[in-house]
Amino acid sequence: MPAARRGRRKSLTAWLFITPAFLFYAAFVLVPLIMSLYYSFLRWDGIGEARFHGLTNYITVLTDSDLLQIIGNAFQLVLYFTIIPVGLGLAVASAIRGQMNGRFGMATRTILFLPQVIPLVAAGIAWSWMFASTGLVNQALKSVGLSSWVKGWLGDFVWALPAVGVIGAWVLLGLCTMLLVTGITKIDTSLYEAARLDGARPWHEFRYITLPGLRQEIGVCITVTVIAALASFDIVYISTQGGPGITTTVPGLEIYRLAFAHRQVGLASALAIVLMVLVLLSIAPVQWFTRDKK
Repeated sequence: MPAARRGRRKSLTAWLFITPAFLFYAAFVLVPLIMSLYYSFLRWDGIGEARFHGLTNYITVLTDSDLLQIIGNAFQLVLYFTIIPVGLGLAVASAIRGQMNGRFGMATRTILFLPQVIPLVAAGIAWSWMFASTGLVNQALKSVGLSSWVKGWLGDFVWALPAVGVIGAWVLLGLCTMLLVTGITKIDTSLYEAARLDGARPWHEFRYITLPGLRQEIGVCITVTVIAALASFDIVYISTQGGPGITTTVPGLEIYRLAFAHRQVGLASALAIVLMVLVLLSIAPVQWFTRDKK
């Protein structure tokens, strides 16, 4: 068989495998994205006649104080959804590095991964009970003599957003820990042995061996958690429904409200497009800094 014909046959085979996946991707990602972009330039209630609205919806998203606060809420959640899971995941992975296959390591990984298999709705309900005025958190504070700290956490204008952030951090901790634990097993143990022979302390091993060795895994964790924070919906909707006021309202929840409650499909679509751009701008530097430098 001629080489050119063989090449065309391989190319055709490759396209046959790619086409089904591409069709699903186009149907559920590309087409909705294009439609959202189209709707974002319209003034439409989803039922009646649509009118071209130009850039008005985008100007509203970028100038309205409430919408800017809502976007800011999502970026505040990034601090909780990312820093806490990644930081604790690194600490746990480093602590159990020498006991990966032991009972302690297996038990630690199992316990920390449990939040990943719990539906977000169930997690939101459970944490709502825990943060209630008579919930477990307040009961624990009373038991250690911190009654002055007792409050309705999810109904407090100051503490509601941090409380939601704690829920998200708890959910994402297991995923980050598993990724980092898996990554740390790929680091050559002889590097740690050589460092100890040279008199390196645990902090130096962590800084000069563990962190560089987990560059890509850390990048994946940060990317996943940043997207989870900016695109959050389930946990916020179940635990606070965006209240009190708009202190915990995030773009995903506001898009839902604008489109289905207020019938402002164009404005909701514009906010969705802005959110997508913000997500891309947020994760692009992470991907660049954590990519393989080789």
